[in-house]
Amino acid sequence: MNSLYFLAVAGDQAGEGGIISSESMEGKTEGKTESITSQDGSTSSPAKEVPPRPVSPLMQFLPFILIIVVMYMFLFRGPKKKQQQHQQMVQSLRRNDRVRTIGGILGTVVDIKDDEITLKVDESNNTKIKVAPSAISKSLSVD
Repeated sequence: MNSLYFLAVAGDQAGEGGIISSESMEGKTEGKTESITSQDGSTSSPAKEVPPRPVSPLMQFLPFILIIVVMYMFLFRGPKKKQQQHQQMVQSLRRNDRVRTIGGILGTVVDIKDDEITLKVDESNNTKIKVAPSAISKSLSVD
């Protein structure tokens, strides 16, 4: 059960009429180097193992660095960009602009202060509500 066979192909490719031969590796010990005889009678010694090149620490940690960069882009940069766009939209609001709140209330801007915006919700009853600037979802006015 401990038999090991070595297959060799003669020629550039096996499909070009090359001869495939097998040789039993039984009886050969691990520490021993023996020559292998090919069909043309020449002998060659087995190839010496080339030790693997050491991998630099930067290359080992490169996947982790890339994951951190992608997480930064999705978790921090995206929401910050949306927050800046919202803040710019709220700062550009003027009187008589139509807006929609996060609760779905549609209204017209009547007054703007630092910490509250007054909206006129109903024209017939002159109903007004005060909301925080963060409650404004979208400006419906077309500039």
